[in-house]
Amino acid sequence: MRVEDLPLLNATLNGLTTIFLLAGWIAIKSGRVDVHRKLMATAFCASTLFLISYLVHKALHGHTPFQGHGWIRPVYFGLLLSHTILAVLNLPLVLRVLYLAVSGRFAEHRRLARWVFPLWLYVSVTGVFVYLMLYQWFRP
Repeated sequence: MRVEDLPLLNATLNGLTTIFLLAGWIAIKSGRVDVHRKLMATAFCASTLFLISYLVHKALHGHTPFQGHGWIRPVYFGLLLSHTILAVLNLPLVLRVLYLAVSGRFAEHRRLARWVFPLWLYVSVTGVFVYLMLYQWFRP
């Protein structure tokens, strides 16, 4: 795998995280706790692999400038800013929700997960859109 392949890998991992998160949400709403646990653990693994791959890409490649012009620039940078801020906030929250689940503190887990789930979902979905805007839709 080349450094140039990492952004696509990152977007794929974000997309898979989205799928696993939604499937895990459906599973818990259906009362399938064991399936929920496995799907959310898989979402966490996909997110962890994303973070590793993202950091490797940034370390080896650095910054990639956005090529779009006109009205799309503030749209892209607004999306990127919200994605980045929420991703940074999301990481310790996801770790806390995971810890609460693993330690059997399910009431606290549920209370926090109601806030963290939409945040995590937003970060994973917008990660795919950041990739599309940066590497696919607005390339020179």
